[in-house]
Amino acid sequence: MPHIALVTLVVRDYDEAIAFYTDALGFELVEDTDRGDASRWVVVRPRGSAPGTGLLLARAKDVTQLASVGAQTGGRVGFFLHTEDFAGDHARMTAAGVRFMEEPRHEPYGSVAVFEDLYGNRWDLLQPAEAHR
Repeated sequence: MPHIALVTLVVRDYDEAIAFYTDALGFELVEDTDRGDASRWVVVRPRGSAPGTGLLLARAKDVTQLASVGAQTGGRVGFFLHTEDFAGDHARMTAAGVRFMEEPRHEPYGSVAVFEDLYGNRWDLLQPAEAHR
């Protein structure tokens, strides 16, 4: 069945992005391959997520790409991290220095709080309500 396997996230630096996604967000580093042309193929994904689903961290190569770092969705929430333990993940991420833009809120569709990654891209940390799973 067709599925979206990877989404490219343009980053300033491979290693700082890997550190943020693995340390602060608890993702796993799936692949980090030197492509031999000063670029790398770097894939991260949330621990326990389905194989074949992840973020391709791509280092900006020019001023146009560098300008898009942190603004890839024009300031809107562009990424949605689902969890089964909202309170625990929120506390862990806060302790790791993740910047939440709001206090957690409880909506009919679930518990949610907007946070920013190290570049300013906005994410929802979301524990869907049972009816929305």
